[in-house]
Amino acid sequence: MTDATANLALPYLLAAQAQKHVTHNEGLQRLDALVQLVIVDTLTLPPANADEGACYWTTAPATGDWSGREGRLAFRQDGSWIFIAPRPGWRAFDLQRGRLVVFSEGAWHDLPLPADAAVETLGVNTAADGYNRLAVAADASLFSHAGHGHQVKINKAAAADTASLLFQSGWQGRAEMGLAGSDAFAIKVSPDGGTWTTALAISPAGVVEMAGRPAVRASLATSTFTPVDGSDTGFDDLHVAQGGFALGPALGSGYGHALTVPATGIYQVSIGAALLSSSGHEIALTVNGTTGISTIHGPALSSGTFQSAMVVTWLSAGDELSFRHGGSAELQFGYGRTELSAAMI
Repeated sequence: MTDATANLALPYLLAAQAQKHVTHNEGLQRLDALVQLVIVDTLTLPPANADEGACYWTTAPATGDWSGREGRLAFRQDGSWIFIAPRPGWRAFDLQRGRLVVFSEGAWHDLPLPADAAVETLGVNTAADGYNRLAVAADASLFSHAGHGHQVKINKAAAADTASLLFQSGWQGRAEMGLAGSDAFAIKVSPDGGTWTTALAISPAGVVEMAGRPAVRASLATSTFTPVDGSDTGFDDLHVAQGGFALGPALGSGYGHALTVPATGIYQVSIGAALLSSSGHEIALTVNGTTGISTIHGPALSSGTFQSAMVVTWLSAGDELSFRHGGSAELQFGYGRTELSAAMI
């Protein structure tokens, strides 16, 4: 029979042993230190005013009364230190970090999760809550394969619900992609987290819509007349308009309004002219009343014809488009006649 227990090294009371109370009290001291073990701190130097019953973990290079006692539990009892070597599997509460730890391979580690753990909330480097049940604060998050492919799945209960990825700046939504309120895949953007614009939508049948893409088809109200040489005509009707195209200020000629470009970018612009007669004419699409970007030229003619021109050009937000007429030609205005079509590409 040994002199101490196998796990906690508590000394046995032996037959014919003198001063058995000393051995008994030593055993009580070890029990008092190890049962409900709480580690106050991890230090290399004994604290100057350690409380009675306080337990510390000693690390190298241990100095002072702890010299040579690295890797031990230092327990303060009756003004002295009791040193105890922990065994693998011992558990303690780390008071400094506020968590349970387990001793393994010469160090204290956080308790591992079960192999098939199920938790209500999980926070990685941050706090989760009842709504954000999984919260991660990190420079990056990695989802990798286990030998083949890898899918990230977001499932919603009903078509009217949302299954999406929301991108925020300063905790305000700025972009969202996914199934937001329907089963159409959509990409939305917002300047303030409150007002949202759908930039791209794809129906379950694969039909692509870009309601925010600047596009327009515009003409004067239906009419027939001969513009004065050097005069301008604009637009009264927007037969197609999306992405912010709008009628601007009225032209000085009295024929319609300039067409205001909503966004800076590259546009494909088509112009068409329905002519009844001409003694030689020129119809130029101008930007801000000065710069011509596309022109229709035509010789004298006595019967009706339709002419068109197309150009790919750079336009800036706020540019105003109108027609500048040269020569003399009788034109038909209106939808499908003398008109302009433009779309950002």
